[in-house]
Amino acid sequence: MERIKEYLLCFVGSLFVAVGVYFFKIPNHFSTGGVSGISIILSGVFHLSSAGVIAAVLNVAMLVLGFAFCGKDCGMKTVVGSLTLSGALLILEPLVPMTAPLTDEPILELFFAVLLPAVGSAVLFNCNGSTGGTDIVAMILRRHTNLDIGSALLVSDLLITLGAFAFGIKTGLLSLLGLTMKTLIVDSVIENINLSKCFSIITANPDEISKYISGTLKRSSTVLEATGAYTRGKTHIVVSAMSRFQAIQLRKYLKSNYPDSFIIVTNSSEIIGKGFRGF
Repeated sequence: MERIKEYLLCFVGSLFVAVGVYFFKIPNHFSTGGVSGISIILSGVFHLSSAGVIAAVLNVAMLVLGFAFCGKDCGMKTVVGSLTLSGALLILEPLVPMTAPLTDEPILELFFAVLLPAVGSAVLFNCNGSTGGTDIVAMILRRHTNLDIGSALLVSDLLITLGAFAFGIKTGLLSLLGLTMKTLIVDSVIENINLSKCFSIITANPDEISKYISGTLKRSSTVLEATGAYTRGKTHIVVSAMSRFQAIQLRKYLKSNYPDSFIIVTNSSEIIGKGFRGF
């Protein structure tokens, strides 16, 4: 069931990318990297077929890299992502012909040209998938270097984005701005998708609190013995990690039953272990 959910998310994420590319990036010749950026440049400057056809050809060629360097699971999700993106572009071209931008506000167009594909890409990356193309290069860089996914996207797409200057200084600068925004948005969305709450609860009632966490919230916890630095009294620290919704429940429980507890809550977007993510 979890596998089906991931493939559905790959499909939905790719549709977000397709809508942003077709309705906002292609009409404005914005190139923020990726296969879509290459296709926009080639179709606009050299008049080589349609952007959708070029994207489809390039995506098929890049799938080999996905399987070779990112594994079968990532490769199959990339197949779903790239075919969905290319198919959506090919369907939209005759269905909703775009001969000009939707508005005469380039900044507004750039915002949606960046936001929709960035959100879609973040969903795909979080599922260990991509839309193919230079996204695969970014995933390889993330796996084999210390770069986060946003920085890896910046490195893999920078040269392609510079190609947008072929459409003029204004378009080139807007594309460069769009690429910078894209890298920041992708990292931000991924962090928010995986955001969890980590609790450190200093209390004299560790057994009751641990029982609530395991019995009601279905989460594990760790109890540590501690000594107060000022009072030198013995106390306990209950440590636990959980989702944002579970964190709200725990805070309400502590407020109602143990208001004297001292609670430290931190955010984490990368928790590795049972019940969370693997290595």
